[in-house]
Amino acid sequence: MRGALLIAGTTSDAGKSVVAAGICRMLARRGVRVAPFKAQNMSNNSVVTLDGGEIGRAQALQAAACGLEPSVRFNPVLLKPGSDRRSQLVVRGRAVETVGATDYFRHRQWLRGVVADELAALRTEFDVVVCEGAGSPAEINLRATDLANMGLARAANLPVLLVGDIDRGGVLAHLFGTVAILEPEDQQLISGFIVNKFRGDVDLLRPGLDELTARTGRPTLGVLPYTEELWIDAEDSLGTIADAPVGRPRPPLGRDWLTVAAVRLPRVSNSTDVEALACEPGVAVRWVSEPSRLADADLVVLPGTKSTVADLDWLRRTGIAAALTERAAAGRPILGVCGGYQMLGRRILDTVESGAGEVAGLGLLDLDIEFADPKILRRAAGHSVGGIPVRGYEIHHGRVRRATDPAWLAIDGAPEGAAREAIWGTHLHGLLESDDFRRAWLTEVAARAGRTGFVAAPDTSVAAVRAGQLDLLADLIETHLDLARLDRLITEGAPAGTPVLTVDVTSDKASL
Repeated sequence: MRGALLIAGTTSDAGKSVVAAGICRMLARRGVRVAPFKAQNMSNNSVVTLDGGEIGRAQALQAAACGLEPSVRFNPVLLKPGSDRRSQLVVRGRAVETVGATDYFRHRQWLRGVVADELAALRTEFDVVVCEGAGSPAEINLRATDLANMGLARAANLPVLLVGDIDRGGVLAHLFGTVAILEPEDQQLISGFIVNKFRGDVDLLRPGLDELTARTGRPTLGVLPYTEELWIDAEDSLGTIADAPVGRPRPPLGRDWLTVAAVRLPRVSNSTDVEALACEPGVAVRWVSEPSRLADADLVVLPGTKSTVADLDWLRRTGIAAALTERAAAGRPILGVCGGYQMLGRRILDTVESGAGEVAGLGLLDLDIEFADPKILRRAAGHSVGGIPVRGYEIHHGRVRRATDPAWLAIDGAPEGAAREAIWGTHLHGLLESDDFRRAWLTEVAARAGRTGFVAAPDTSVAAVRAGQLDLLADLIETHLDLARLDRLITEGAPAGTPVLTVDVTSDKASL
């Protein structure tokens, strides 16, 4: 088998990332040499690759589904939003500049060449490349600069499968309308549909799918059921809705639960850090965005952020900063990761990210942070002060310039992070995926929170949970998709003579 295809979505968070991961895993289990590819991603959830760059976390998960280490080749263009109008542009894993829409338009030809070269190289080295789109191809206002949807499909002659999330309502209209709004040359590459997150009896949906095929000339390759067990590595910000639980909490081994409030910062990054906690039995993790939600939590987590100074100001305006100060004074546990760690310090000097200059931190840890170029990107390993092995990765501009609190970790032989009574901070993302370390630390957190009946599970493995979810995705693909049609699309491309929909605006009718 040799070929490629593109998985597009009618909306953001329609499920294209997990469908692509599932197809990757399914093909890898069949012995196919498969690689993922997302030409352009917009996300603040990223990981550091072996080749020393950063890519979107979804592509790292898809690489794992393929049995590969993450590489900048799988996501050559990454946009990391720092505000509603400006994003950091990362090309082949390295930050290039901060851009707005006009600046990005200026880069389009150069970036189009980067994307084309990377995809062409992957297609010579792997049997199959599973590409993922970005947002929706129906965003025709962005078509001229599109690198990841129909722009990529047209340039590389890729068949496109369109995924729609039935949980959002109106999925048949979304699928039909997405095809109809595209220009004819783009339409001819849309080769079929996938309905995602269906609940109930699929026979009730079938008449609508039959009518969709009759009106568009395109088949539905399958209907994927809603599955509660799928939750880890939720890249999209829609997966961090305030007051939403993280994962599926399992009953505690002891008599006490441990509750965790993760602060949903406006520009939260690497939100997946808290998912390792949610893998533990008896640990209930929830995203929160207002101070009253901190009151009953045993642990509060301040996660990473792409805009440390702006999100620190948000903490103060919402009253969460005051709640954190009261919490620290009472000796109740707080964890800060990366940007959250920086906020816990006394002073931040930022002439790089926000240009705000000197800003007072929360003062809960005695350290000063200075932002500087270049951005630190590295995988790291070491041990806790107690000698337990840890590993993770760093993505940040902030440097610790002064610190008096005891170090929490030793990374590559150097002190890292800080620990003061019930307050901990670190720049290390992925730290809590170190299973032995997480168990020991949660035991300490529980003791400080007065949850003496909490018992850390002796055998929870985050890596095993992730692998299990990838296999579940592959099982869903194998069970509910027409694999014969899927194989033909990969090897033969978009079927010849695929109909073009035309819309008569005077009669409000569409025809083939």
